[in-house]
Amino acid sequence: MTFPHRHLLGIEPLSPVDIADILDLSDSYVNLNRSRAKHSDRLAGLTQINMFFEASTRTQASFEIAGKRLGADVMNMAMQASSLKKGETLIDTALTLNAMHPDLLVVRHPQSGAVNLLAEKVNCAVLNAGDGRHEHPTQALLDALTIRRKKGRLHRLTIAICGDIAHSRVARSNILLLGKMENRVRLIGPPTLMPSQVAELGVEVTHDMREGLKGVDVVMMLRLQRERMDGGFIPSEREYFHRWGLDGEKLAFANDDAIVMHPGPMNRGVEIDGTIADDINRSVIQEQVEMGVAVRMAAMDLLARNLREKSTSEGVYV
Repeated sequence: MTFPHRHLLGIEPLSPVDIADILDLSDSYVNLNRSRAKHSDRLAGLTQINMFFEASTRTQASFEIAGKRLGADVMNMAMQASSLKKGETLIDTALTLNAMHPDLLVVRHPQSGAVNLLAEKVNCAVLNAGDGRHEHPTQALLDALTIRRKKGRLHRLTIAICGDIAHSRVARSNILLLGKMENRVRLIGPPTLMPSQVAELGVEVTHDMREGLKGVDVVMMLRLQRERMDGGFIPSEREYFHRWGLDGEKLAFANDDAIVMHPGPMNRGVEIDGTIADDINRSVIQEQVEMGVAVRMAAMDLLARNLREKSTSEGVYV
């Protein structure tokens, strides 16, 4: 299995074959993670640095566990206390890290494009753990793996993405991935939370949950990202839940075997009713967390193979 990319910065550069390869390898890591001996030596001798300029529990923990299970030396940098707070630029930080010769750099940043800029300045492989409103590729890949394992396929499904589309890098990455895999994508949410150029995304758009959920196979809820809002995007959380929050009455419009997803963290009673989130027959939210570790293991494995091949061709032992 070959992966023709030096970094994983977004879904946009990936082909359907690239996506399928990552998911196929991820399946093998799901099996490893469910075994008693959860460790491999795929990243033995390599150094992984996690740089999170935004707070994250799920994503950072998932990348850390993934790296350690593959045998990497994993370092978490406390960016809130870093030299950036003392006036150092992102590029200077990148050059400093580069001088330490890391192999894998996992970066989350509040500004769109910051991870791409950093990737241009380092010699190691860079994985985008979310940048601004731009992309969150591993989240879309773990969502895809969850869907494929539950539905038996990842094509010709009708998938509704609901809620705060405008501020969501998760939505953007999922729209790109699901479109590449020939799915019908429907965006549902208030007009104030739709991207300004939504018509260019090749999706269906509706502002009515009941109408939008008719006949869907997958219901993907999104978190209300208040930290990215600078105005009155919704009248109130109570009104938002009444109109766009997922409850049993609205879910009844979807197919009987439709699955419910949420990238987390959830605001229960705002985006989703707690009984739906905890319904073991419909909700796959916990499965998404599990698939996240496997997908990140697969992504780092594939990028590490490229690093080793490059080092071998240059006569350097890794």
